[in-house]
Amino acid sequence: MRKFDYSFLDNGLLPVKLINLTASISSLRTMAGVRKEENEKIFTELEAVARVQSVKSSNAIEGIVTSDARIAAIVNRESAPQNHTEGEIAGYRDALNAVHLHHDTLDFRRSDILRLHGTMMQLAGYEYGGQYKTSDNYIIEQDKDGNRSIRFKPTEASEVEEAMEQLELAYLEARDNANINQLLLIPCVVLDFLCIHPFRDGNGRMSRLLSLLLLYKNGYDAGKYVSFEEQINNYKAYYYEALRASSVGWHENQNSYVPFIENFLSMLYMCYKELDKRFAVVQGKRITKSARIEAMVLNSLIPISKAEIMDVLPDVSAATVESVLHQMVKSGKIKKIGSTRLTRYIKA
Repeated sequence: MRKFDYSFLDNGLLPVKLINLTASISSLRTMAGVRKEENEKIFTELEAVARVQSVKSSNAIEGIVTSDARIAAIVNRESAPQNHTEGEIAGYRDALNAVHLHHDTLDFRRSDILRLHGTMMQLAGYEYGGQYKTSDNYIIEQDKDGNRSIRFKPTEASEVEEAMEQLELAYLEARDNANINQLLLIPCVVLDFLCIHPFRDGNGRMSRLLSLLLLYKNGYDAGKYVSFEEQINNYKAYYYEALRASSVGWHENQNSYVPFIENFLSMLYMCYKELDKRFAVVQGKRITKSARIEAMVLNSLIPISKAEIMDVLPDVSAATVESVLHQMVKSGKIKKIGSTRLTRYIKA
């Protein structure tokens, strides 16, 4: 059976790019926390939008889709689910709400994991919700000619209960090691959960709920305000490739976690970066175009380009953006970094 051991995270030999990513994310988290304390209403607005996007995206990754209007109505409890698909969507809504509201008492415990799975599957009427699989499952892939093959064989059903127990204990042990960065540990645990594939159905959605749970418990809550699931869905080809690369040799304890860690951290970094943009938009949506541009640059935690400003403010012309940026640089409010297409602006 697979041995779960995260001691390699304590050896100081991880790629520098991963360490740099964790440092960048931690810095963005600190600044986002300050903003949240000062702008509670804005963050409440962002949370409402992100919740709908999370339910939509996590289900879409698994091919569970309906109209945006129906998803919004279900998430906001303006309508009950009307069919099996909508029952699946409503189930994820309920499980996501549990993570949002009770992450302080929930944990990476087998009992909590089973309970979350039961919540997620209940409204779709699945009788196996909250229960480990009783027969083996396989990860099937299909090539461009339509030929199917087994890409990965998860843990056998007869070994799932013991594997989940060992995974839980290994995580708890590593979590208590002060020398292990939790941002590096979380994706490792999520990858192992996916490779065990403990449930008959819903493993991908559960992995995203557990990702959010562990991130929230460690103070990384950007996923509440910018959908973590949406980032994965937007770049799911990269996500699946990272999952494939990190699962090679998993049964033999010879896999590398690095591709999956890097993908996971990149998604989280993009959440914080997107939060930075959305905060500026919501904060400035009732003020003049010039003031909105100023607010966006001054409130940005990272250097921002003219093109990025125009992406977020599509109703503002390039000439207006250029004029405002020129005046802000001239007045000393912001400084210019780089030149030509690499030009970025940041608060002085």
